[in-house]
Amino acid sequence: MVPDRLFFRQLLSGRDFAVGDPMATQMVNFAYLIGDRHRGEALVVDPAYNVADLVGAAEREGLRVVGALGTHYHADHIGGRMMQYELQGIRELLELCPVPVHVHRGDAEFVRKTTGVGASELVAHESGDRVAVGDIEVELVHTPGHTPGSQCVLVDGRLVAGDTLFLDGCGRTDLPGSDPEAMYDSLTRLAALPDDTVVYPGHRYSVASSGTMEAVKESNYVYKPRTRDAWLTMFGA
Repeated sequence: MVPDRLFFRQLLSGRDFAVGDPMATQMVNFAYLIGDRHRGEALVVDPAYNVADLVGAAEREGLRVVGALGTHYHADHIGGRMMQYELQGIRELLELCPVPVHVHRGDAEFVRKTTGVGASELVAHESGDRVAVGDIEVELVHTPGHTPGSQCVLVDGRLVAGDTLFLDGCGRTDLPGSDPEAMYDSLTRLAALPDDTVVYPGHRYSVASSGTMEAVKESNYVYKPRTRDAWLTMFGA
């Protein structure tokens, strides 16, 4: 990859966008901008809360949002109803800039129900598919467990992990559509990535905002059990 071509930005809800929104501040979600500086294009990953802030953050860098990508269907990542709140998300993004919204096929129906967007506005993917932003390609990695269609985004040694893997812990497996066995398999798949892969989680549940896969495997308690049976004994719902 051409040096300095890749634009990558991690944004924390309540601090970098949606400032003053108590739900955004409480949930400590991360959204991401991935772009091609030379082409002036960007993807926004997990747009929720004040979506206009995310579009504005891209524009201030000289980038035009040309697509969105959802790691999974929960409202704090793509918008929709959560408890008594109606969160902004991909529906509002489409009003600002009509762009393709990339989701995994396993979550597509849930995304439609959660956000109210139409099927024609979504691009449903399989694991291993690649999405281009300018001349940069990002790889989609299916990691079910938290939801059936949870997916991570891999680009230039960076893993945007959504709610599959945090620096401490992993996504819940006791929710509707969750699957502890699938989560074990997904975490095992991610552990096989190069040790210098940098993990960028979907929430700031730790002091650090990112860390290498090597460090995560060393410190994260979800990687302590050495067998599937031991893992399910500890983390099975």
